[in-house]
Amino acid sequence: MDVIEASLHASVLFLAPPILTDILSDPSLPRDLSLAISQFPLLAFSDRFWMRAGALRAQVLKKGQGRKARLADALIAQFAIDHDIPLVTRDTDFKYFSQISKLKLAF
Repeated sequence: MDVIEASLHASVLFLAPPILTDILSDPSLPRDLSLAISQFPLLAFSDRFWMRAGALRAQVLKKGQGRKARLADALIAQFAIDHDIPLVTRDTDFKYFSQISKLKLAF
């Protein structure tokens, strides 16, 4: 069982709003799965979230060298940082955010 499955089974999985949006954007997502995912607790925005997320993305982009810094990834990373929780992901692009911030990753 991987970290994501273990988190689901332990009921300790929270979603950042951009993650929920991304999942629900899949037109082939079955309705029952969509309803189930919609029940997961969402992480809350904190004061000045948008400024910190923009600064975080700018730091990754400044490093350059082909580093990916998608807007949604910056938002997701900032939620994890703000809530001081590890980001459970299979997406290796988040390593760039963890290299320049306090983002903790769990693969």
